[in-house]
Amino acid sequence: MSPSPRGGEPGSPFPAERPLAIIVARTGQLPRGGDEAVAEAGGLALVVGSGAEEAADSLSAAEQAWWCDTGPGLGVGALASALAQTVNAVPLVIVPASPDGRDLAPRLAAALDRPLLASAVQVTMDDSSAGTMAQLSRLDDRVLIPVRVEGPAVATLVPGVRTVTPVAAVKPSQPVVLADPVGTVLDPEVLEVLEPDPATMDLSEAQRVLAGGAGLVAGAGGDAGAHALFELVGLVAGALGGSAGATRVATDAGWIGYERQIGTTGVTIDPDLYIALGVSGATQHTGGIGAPRHIVSVNTDPSCPMTAMADLGLVTDAAGLLVELARRFDLPVPNEVPNA
Repeated sequence: MSPSPRGGEPGSPFPAERPLAIIVARTGQLPRGGDEAVAEAGGLALVVGSGAEEAADSLSAAEQAWWCDTGPGLGVGALASALAQTVNAVPLVIVPASPDGRDLAPRLAAALDRPLLASAVQVTMDDSSAGTMAQLSRLDDRVLIPVRVEGPAVATLVPGVRTVTPVAAVKPSQPVVLADPVGTVLDPEVLEVLEPDPATMDLSEAQRVLAGGAGLVAGAGGDAGAHALFELVGLVAGALGGSAGATRVATDAGWIGYERQIGTTGVTIDPDLYIALGVSGATQHTGGIGAPRHIVSVNTDPSCPMTAMADLGLVTDAAGLLVELARRFDLPVPNEVPNA
């Protein structure tokens, strides 16, 4: 696969003295953390992937954004080889640590013969020299390691670590054209691109999240009822085209897997829609929900922090509402669910 779009000649329009964010889009959608990477790079962005022009137009932190539509499927080896010829004069490349970004960044660093600063929460150029300084997250964000490297670098930025201030973007009218890959590139042949299953996809990438907390199982009558209710959360989330999440109380109790835990010690999310069932809104949890476009809180306590921060607060029994939603979607309600 050649990653070049139609028309034009390969070239490098990027300033040689400023950082650049490279964002991989899919079907016109930006990955989580895309705008944060652009903000960390100082406002310059190159968007590649499928629907790259549409995705570039949706950036809010870009002072200037270029784009190159490389089509569906990600031939990441060919893309890294082509990008390396275009961005070789850029001193610092920042890639969001999305699944595609984590795939691209090490290959791009190897093609550029640069160090990779993986899982950074902060990365800047050293104005006094040609070096790069970063804070790298390790041990599930429990340790931050300060690092400084000489010369140009490639870094991946952890999503959810910085605020984004929207700017008035000035985008060029023509796309960037990448050179053909150099040498032998070993990429798998893309036969088909399948949409992720909301039930098993990376929770951090979900656009809709339905999460349960301790209040959801207040009247469950034991572990069997609690397990059944969280099984139902997964079913209803799938019917809504979303993924299931939970608070730390639920994962510690074993009612749902730890990979579904949302919070500062779990997964950080940033969905379009977040529905909280029986979630009180402890800071450990709300610190991991990012800035959803819409928040719905279902809780019997009208004064709980989650309801206070919600766009819509429903003061009702979370378990009863969950069961009613399941019935409206014609979903099976486990016998262990109270009042099923």
